[in-house]
Amino acid sequence: MNWIIENLTNIDKNQFLVFSDTVYTYQDLREEINKCFFNISSKIEAGKTVAILSDYSIESIALFFALFENKNIIVPITSKIQSDIDHKIKTSLSNFYIEIDNQELIITSTEFLEMPYSLVETLVNQGKSGLILFSSGSTGQPKAMIHDLDILINSFRYKNRKKLNFLVFLMFDHIGGINTLLNCISMGVTTILPSNRDPLDVCRIISKFEINVLPASPTFLNLILLSGAHLQFDLSSLRMITYGTEPMPVSLLNRLKDVFPKVKFLQTFGTSETGISQMTSKSSNSTLMRFEDENTETKVVNGELYIRSKTQILGYLNFSMDRFTDDGWFRTGDLVEEAGDRFFRIIGRNSEIINVGGEKVLPSEVESVLFQFEKIQDCIVFGESNPITGQIVVAKILFSEDISIKEIKREIQNFCRGKIEGFKIPVKIIQMKNSEFSERFKKKRS
Repeated sequence: MNWIIENLTNIDKNQFLVFSDTVYTYQDLREEINKCFFNISSKIEAGKTVAILSDYSIESIALFFALFENKNIIVPITSKIQSDIDHKIKTSLSNFYIEIDNQELIITSTEFLEMPYSLVETLVNQGKSGLILFSSGSTGQPKAMIHDLDILINSFRYKNRKKLNFLVFLMFDHIGGINTLLNCISMGVTTILPSNRDPLDVCRIISKFEINVLPASPTFLNLILLSGAHLQFDLSSLRMITYGTEPMPVSLLNRLKDVFPKVKFLQTFGTSETGISQMTSKSSNSTLMRFEDENTETKVVNGELYIRSKTQILGYLNFSMDRFTDDGWFRTGDLVEEAGDRFFRIIGRNSEIINVGGEKVLPSEVESVLFQFEKIQDCIVFGESNPITGQIVVAKILFSEDISIKEIKREIQNFCRGKIEGFKIPVKIIQMKNSEFSERFKKKRS
């Protein structure tokens, strides 16, 4: 914690956070950390597992660092659904959970009698802090995974100072959100929190606070285009847009580059299991990228990306480690296409491959073609069971106008011919009334 406090002290007059039009300095953060530490240290022993029931705020961020200083195992939970909160508290065996009400910490003991997980005990015996994150659970029960928080935080120690206004988009309980927060503090930049993640509100904040860096998902960036919010506000302060968490269709990236011609687009990559790695994009209008991270090793096995990193998890608390090899490589499930000079592009997920009569179809490839069709604003491609071919290609589509599905289906299929093989052309078209996405702003394939 010493280097963090030293960082905060050296830049204590600088703006740290803007939230709900209130501005906080790095000195405010340091004082809030001290206040939180005073409140918790007499009530919560070192080594206890503690859930924070909050998204970003000056209090929740300060509490995070106070618990780190107190050598606790931290479980950020942003969900508002009580059953989900209860499940995560129980699964993590949190000894306490803390809510923030009117800037005050409300500490509640859970009184669980179960013995702590062996991975938690190992960290506690080493005098270290931990971080428990949950997967999105889109394909079943969420996985609870534990990081050595000392290693994770110290990986940000030697960042260069920068003068930037940085919008935090990804959530407090997401590895990308934690990465953004630690990155911002280590660089001493000004962090702006949106009051919600609505495209109009985000664009309003970009304009009002002259934000330079916007991290987002391809789905959210498309929502900005669909909403027309970029036409209603001055977004000329933007220097960089980073995107990740799902494949970016090339046609969507081209559309975004046309709208933001002076903005640099940088693709990011990371997993909850291995952390976020430093990346380089080949160019702003290319989906090719490569790793530039001394903490990360990579290789491609049968088209799948494997990663081994210094910041990867110690393990899962409620699942086996079968996605890790015996020598520590994590099978990401991401299928990649290599392009020389260590560049590669993500072309899909193992779990999303559509099998049409033995032929493999990647949804992202089909979506990239569909995005070129002028009447299509958004699309989601997935497989559906079929007794003859095993599966067929289905496309859920948001159209720019009221349209007859029967007529447009023929137009779409004719448009796709010559651009992709025949077995990849959608057989079934479903009209969407609105874009469909998860709370993490990722496509929901069903």
